[in-house]
Amino acid sequence: MMEYIYSHLPQVLVTIGIILLAIEVLVLGFSTFVLFFIGIGTIVTGALMAMSIIPDTVPNSLLWSAIISTIVALLSWKPMKQMQNKVGSKTVNNDIIGHRFALTQPLIPGQTITYHYSGINWQVKAKQPLPTGSEVKIIAMEVGLLTVAPVEEV
Repeated sequence: MMEYIYSHLPQVLVTIGIILLAIEVLVLGFSTFVLFFIGIGTIVTGALMAMSIIPDTVPNSLLWSAIISTIVALLSWKPMKQMQNKVGSKTVNNDIIGHRFALTQPLIPGQTITYHYSGINWQVKAKQPLPTGSEVKIIAMEVGLLTVAPVEEV
């Protein structure tokens, strides 16, 4: 087995690189980039060995894979991090929109109150002052925050 790997080192490196890229994209969802950089470095090293630019020995494969992976990481880290951080904002519609409840305390615009629903303490806000006991309807939600309006307005 090891004899086969040594005699086909460039092909083995390219195969390992492709497997690392597949794991990074398909399993990890392109979230870490580490396997991506190592995969690219391994594929490039295998290709350079196949073209006889780099001698095909195991120490050379480790050294050049590390060097190329580091170069790829340094060159592409910032653009890839920016790509990863692009988050689109989209409105989520779910069963909580339209849920009605009565306020247990007054709600003033610019302030929030806490409402316990479905096992979670939500912060609740409104665009207009609402007295205690007002029946409200959830019209929008964000992470941990519900926006309500009086039922008669909705």
